[in-house]
Order: sequence, then structure tokens, then C-alpha cells
Amino acid sequence: MDESTWDDLHQVEAELNTRWPETKIEPSLTRIAALVDLLGDPHKSYPVLHVAGTNGKTSVARMIDALLSRIGLRVGRFTSPHLQVVTERIAIDAVPIAPERYVEIYRDIEPYVAMLDRGAEVQLSKFEVLTGMAFAAFADAPVDAAVLEVGLGGTWDATNVADARVAAVGPIGVDHVEYLGSDLAGIAREKAGIIKPGSIALLAEQTPEVAKVLLERCAEVDATVARAGLEFGVLRRDVAVGGQQLKLQGLGGAYDEIFLPLHGAHQAANAALALAAVEAFFGAGAQRALDSEAIREGFASVVVPGRLERVRSSPSVFVDAAHNPHGARALAAALEDDFGFRNLVGVVATMGDKDVQGILAALEPVLHEVVITTNSSERAMDPNELGEVAVEVFGVDRVTVQPRLDDAVETAIRLSEEDIGPNEPMSGVGVVVTGSVVTAGETRTLFGKEPA
Repeated sequence: MDESTWDDLHQVEAELNTRWPETKIEPSLTRIAALVDLLGDPHKSYPVLHVAGTNGKTSVARMIDALLSRIGLRVGRFTSPHLQVVTERIAIDAVPIAPERYVEIYRDIEPYVAMLDRGAEVQLSKFEVLTGMAFAAFADAPVDAAVLEVGLGGTWDATNVADARVAAVGPIGVDHVEYLGSDLAGIAREKAGIIKPGSIALLAEQTPEVAKVLLERCAEVDATVARAGLEFGVLRRDVAVGGQQLKLQGLGGAYDEIFLPLHGAHQAANAALALAAVEAFFGAGAQRALDSEAIREGFASVVVPGRLERVRSSPSVFVDAAHNPHGARALAAALEDDFGFRNLVGVVATMGDKDVQGILAALEPVLHEVVITTNSSERAMDPNELGEVAVEVFGVDRVTVQPRLDDAVETAIRLSEEDIGPNEPMSGVGVVVTGSVVTAGETRTLFGKEPA
């Protein structure tokens, strides 16, 4: 990216950052509905697959994108938040749009945004503008299908102005308590709002309380429903070099010999959900299956940066965007099940509004030591405060505090190597950097990883 393009992108981001941040919402679709109306309803020019849930949304969206693309569709994908560069959020043909195009789309819709802002009690939020940009980009491409990841919640999320033909709902837990509350049934009702009349709903395995709410929504809007563990799911999962080998039960039958280049049982479950969503999109079922080879090739091509992603070898350094207890438990299980670490050191930097005690408690059984640090976000928790919580969970002898992320990573690598003799192999020794999406993104940048 040349300097002038970078400057233009920074200018657009500076303008967007004067708006309400994505962590602040007012429950209404009125503003986004008015914007897409002025833009000519771009979101109605292609079928939509919508993805909600507490964790795993980006992974499922990227898997759906990969499968649809391999089958031959031109796909638009809208995900959030980004890891390194905001252009990651709007992808066409599985590639983030160019910075120049991002700036161009923003400038194209800016007059309409300004028109709506004038005299409005609540101006369009940053996420609402980004959603409008994605809809416009997809219509202009044009795409054959759009995969939309919910930003926050479901019913009142800006993406929900679209009427999705297919709704995929991942596991639901507690997160964003300040906006969604701590009542699991209430959270489920909010996320169930993406299930539209006459649509097809694919539901990941849920607690009975959540499942009841989701099924009630399906009955209310007469949506066809398929559930993980019943109509689709993971039949077999074997750990493999660089990922896992799967046999998945889909709506149209079993799909065997699937290599998924991602780690953890949670990603296998995400793959089953994505497969069912794609089958539903094409009308596959008992009488019709999708092409098995296309499914294999699609899954083999999946790239999900920042999800138990290896960014260095010898010793292994992994990056994971887990930012709540639900995600941290999935990360811990994957580290336990898929790797044989004898010395694993964690680097943790979280946001101040998260359940940090729950995150650290979920990670404690699999980490030998933890290095506490921070990231560049204004919402980041002070490392000394986070360190105090870590001492409560890990004990003082297992906690080190390093205020800078780069120093924290270097310290963790050194700690992981401490008991290794001069001629001993590095296998079984590793570092995992986690705690927030920002932490994951900044660590990728530290290791020279390009946005994807």
C-alpha cells in the first residue's frame, strides 16, 4: 500500500471513529434501514446467509465462504471485528477489498450518511456505516451470495436489516453483558432474531435453556430447522498434522476424508454447522448431496487467522482471539486434546470490560505459567490490575507482568525454553498469546503476518 492510500484509509478511519463505537448500540434498525433505502436496497440484490452466536462466528462465516466459492459462486463476506486492517471485514472472492476500494465505497455513501445524520437524534454508528458499505460493495461486485456475521447480538444488529435465506446459530453463552445482559435465555432470544419467516435455521448444540428459545423462534416464524447432533454433526475427528481429519454428517449424507487446517473440537463443530448451512442454501437433503470433492477442497482451503494460528515454530507460538470464558474454554480444550505440551506459557492481554477471572480460570489448567500484558486498545485492562487477578488464579510463582506486548512475548518464549537442555528438541514446548481480538491482531503483526 503506497503512502497516499494509507493516509486516505487512516483519514476514513478517523472519520468513522468519531461515531459511536461498535461496543455501543441503540436497539433499532431504523437508521440502517433508512441508509440502505437511500442506497437502493443493495442488500436485496443477492441471497444472504447469516451467522450468529457467542463464539465461532468468523470461523463459520469463513468456512461457508470457502465452500460456496469452491462450488462456483462469487461470494461477499462481512465479518467483524478485524484483526489487523479494517479492510479484512469486507471480502469478495475470499480476499479483503483493496484499501483504495474501501475508501472509494465510503466516499460514495458518505453523502447519504450525512443526509441521515442531519437533525437525527442518534447518528449512524460506525458499525452501521460499515454494514452499509459492505452491502454496497457486494451489490456493485456483484456477488452471487453474501455471508454476514452478526456484529453484536442479533435482532438489533445492523446486519439484520437483511432477510437471510439461511441462518446459522453457533453456540450461545454469556458475553457483552453490558448490552445483552447475563440472562442466557434473553441472550438467546436476541440472537434468535436473525431467524426470519420461512428461512432455514441451522442450530449448533446448545444448552437446553438456549435450545428451547431458538426452537420457539423457529416455530413462531415457521422456519425449517436442523440441529447439530440430530440432523447434522461430527461423526469422527482425528488430530492431524496442521489440523484435523473429519467425517461430517450433513443434511445430504456423510462426507468423509475432510481435512480441516484448524485445530480443536470446536472448529470441527463449526465445520459441521457451515456444511449444513451451505447444504441448506443449495437445497441439499435426503434426496440430494453436494459434491464431496468440492466440499473437501473447500474445507482444505479455509483460512481463519488468529484462531489457534501458529505464527512461529521452535518453539511454537500460537495466537488465538479468545476473549470470553466460553472461547477460553474451547481454546484450553483444543490445546489439551490436539497438542502434547509439557511446557506451555500463556501471554494474556484482555479488555477491561470482560470476565477476566473467567478467562484466566479457563486457561489455568493448561498453562504452566502466564505472562500478563496489555494491547493498544483504549478498552484494554491495565496489566498490573490484570496481573493481580492472575495471581489469584495461578498463584504468584506462575505469573509475570510485562507492560509491553512485544516484551511479554519474548519473556514467554524464554520461559518456555528454560528447562530445555542444549541438545533437547523443542517439541512439547510452546507459547499461546490470547485474551482479545486486538491482542491476536497485534501479535500477528509482530510476527510479520499479512492481513487475510
